[in-house]
Amino acid sequence: MRKRYGRAGRSRRRKQNQILASVHGVNLSQELGYVQLRRWLKQRGFWDLYLLPAHFSDTGRGLMTTKSLKTGDLIISLPGKCLLTTSTVLGSYMGEYIKRWKPQVSPLLALCAFLISERHFGNKSLWKPYIDVLPKTYTCPVYFPEGILNLFPGPLCRNAQEQRSTIQELYISSQPFFLSLQHLFEERVKDIFTHDALRWAWCSINTRTVYMKHPQSEFLSREPDVYALAPYLDLLNHSPGVEVTAAFNETSQCYEIRTGRNCRRYEQVFICYGPHDNQRLLLEYGFIAGGNPHSVVYIDQDALQSCLLKEDKQTAQKLSFLLENNFLENLTFGLDGPSWRLLTTLKVLCLGPNEFSCWKKVLLGASVSRENDKMSLSLAERLCCYLMDDNNKAMQKISHRKCNKLDELKDHLDLVESLRREELRILESSLETLKNLRSAIS
Repeated sequence: MRKRYGRAGRSRRRKQNQILASVHGVNLSQELGYVQLRRWLKQRGFWDLYLLPAHFSDTGRGLMTTKSLKTGDLIISLPGKCLLTTSTVLGSYMGEYIKRWKPQVSPLLALCAFLISERHFGNKSLWKPYIDVLPKTYTCPVYFPEGILNLFPGPLCRNAQEQRSTIQELYISSQPFFLSLQHLFEERVKDIFTHDALRWAWCSINTRTVYMKHPQSEFLSREPDVYALAPYLDLLNHSPGVEVTAAFNETSQCYEIRTGRNCRRYEQVFICYGPHDNQRLLLEYGFIAGGNPHSVVYIDQDALQSCLLKEDKQTAQKLSFLLENNFLENLTFGLDGPSWRLLTTLKVLCLGPNEFSCWKKVLLGASVSRENDKMSLSLAERLCCYLMDDNNKAMQKISHRKCNKLDELKDHLDLVESLRREELRILESSLETLKNLRSAIS
């Protein structure tokens, strides 16, 4: 007789299956796109015996190992022939156009133009197997509509706007160069090199390249040439707690990554993109990392001024002084409370009329008075509560938008909501730390 587990049992099994899916993933290696990609890479000298593409419930697609890995093991070794770099572009049909063009194009623009062209050529493209597995769109803020960007924390919203402006300016300034490529195409280049196409290529490069310094080409501008698109390798997802070594091996002529920790069979293999906080991860890569130890909450000047006491007649002078000394940037709250830079800034803002001459001592980390210490901690608490209130208001707006189940922007809203939740967690922890510090000096 079949055993009946009931609702509680079914719920338990569902949770177990979700855990297994997030750890082990669903094998995607039999999908046509990945079959063709692996076959194409094999023709270029890449032999991978144990990394398989898989879909994981928490991170999306990634790479799963079919054997146990130990610290120092080689995760992947991708031959130079598989890498897409500016050398690839200069050696292609586009090379002569780039070499003749004045003023010289940047390494980034050269790669963008090549990606757009290869995508347009479709079946005729030598890079088709790789182009086919690239995302068709991205979850970076440059893809977000204005209404969603306004739900970001202030500093991130401004950075996202700057990023959008960067792409817009690149698109406008590149029009003459794109027009020079007309002989390569039967269609009008204006219909090929659109703003959407450039945005897609720019995000593909920004989110997926590995760092690889190349010799300066006489045909490209002086901007750093450090990009390399790495097919298959770029399926490796980021985890902030992972340590790896990654570099191009001049002896083997391969880009190699070695793991810094053990990894069990059928688990997802992670690498680390760098010690980035969640705002940086969302801005540059289009995702956030839950429980990210590097995450902080940034404070901009607008939030700071909203919490200052209106009766302080020296506020404008203090802010001007802090600006001159570059102390109004990178002010943050972390899980362990306000950063030294933020607390120092707040101490300067809380200096009394008779203490203002002591600003040098404050910048050097000295305590001016017990009263100044108490006031700066009180201001930090006020600022923390202000940011928590801002987070809660944003969460309410997100919740209201998500009530519309037909909203096509749900994925974008989910990302902003996750970021806001993580920042709220940091602020709550900071507030608790501040209360303890204030109690200790009372």
